Amino acid sequence: MTLNSLSEKPVGVIGAGNFGTVIANLLAINRNVLLYARDEKAVHNINHKKENRGHKIHGNVVATHDLREVAEKCDVIFPMVPSQHFRQMMRKLSPFLHPYHVLIHGTKGFDIKLRKGETIESVPTLSRKQVKTISEVIREESVVVRIGCLAGPNLSKELAQRQPAATVVASPFDEVIQIGKRLLRNERFQVYENRDMVGVEIAGVLKNIIAIASGALSGLGYGENAKGLLVSRGAVEMVYLGRALGGDVKAFLGVAGIGDLVTTCNSPMSRNFTVGYRLAKGEKLEDILTDMGEIAEGVNTVRIAKKCADYYKIRALITDRLYRVLFEGTTVEEALEFLMRFPLSADIDFI
Repeated sequence: MTLNSLSEKPVGVIGAGNFGTVIANLLAINRNVLLYARDEKAVHNINHKKENRGHKIHGNVVATHDLREVAEKCDVIFPMVPSQHFRQMMRKLSPFLHPYHVLIHGTKGFDIKLRKGETIESVPTLSRKQVKTISEVIREESVVVRIGCLAGPNLSKELAQRQPAATVVASPFDEVIQIGKRLLRNERFQVYENRDMVGVEIAGVLKNIIAIASGALSGLGYGENAKGLLVSRGAVEMVYLGRALGGDVKAFLGVAGIGDLVTTCNSPMSRNFTVGYRLAKGEKLEDILTDMGEIAEGVNTVRIAKKCADYYKIRALITDRLYRVLFEGTTVEEALEFLMRFPLSADIDFI
């Protein structure tokens, strides 16, 4: 497949949630798009009413309920599926994939490999061998070689409104990066490139932890000084954890790191920010997640990152306290009081 042959086939998108729908509309500016949705009602609404989840659907988007059709008609596929369901989706898609396919995912979460009988709650720690990035899941479950990821400050609502924004396409393959740029870039959407795919993936995942904490600060009524402290210390924590998991520091300082971190820590449109905000207002986690309708990746990421930090003996204070709030009954106020009292001296010591 060459860049010139891209226009001959539609581009596939798997997952018709808010982000998948918006990415399909973005791609449709430049190409025909085949959008896979599990829900047959969603397929009907997209094809006949040109609407999904409140989004108007571009005329170049056609929906399907058939993964085989996506694989057979599309050489380039953008999977936009939550991490909890990603491996299962890949196992269903994999029989129809070939080495010529290109997959560029937009999932900001980890996949966990556990022994039979183990659960995420039952294991005390997690090593990098047990924590898989989404690109690693694609590699493990399919014959696809050319893999990339999409990450950055990409709030669905703003993208749907065609507000100016940017993303990063990361891949060890320059061809994948160029394909992603050509398909996605338009006058209101800039696309940057990065070859540290694992680092970009990890940055996009870990920032969700700090976004939950930022929402909690806002829920308590604290102002910009407190948020600035949280975001800066959170960025340092992301670097420590990210390096332990195999990412390069540079990935955390770019659009997919600091750019995404600042955006999600300041936006009520972020699902993870909303979780933190509502927790600080006294709501129970189970009630918040049931009510939201879409998955907030950061909740599961807190659990995973805490166990990784314990395994690698990394001081990750924000992650540790947030874990206690989410899963052990600590109040948001108690967590904040601990963080403010903890003696720290060095500001930046990783460069």
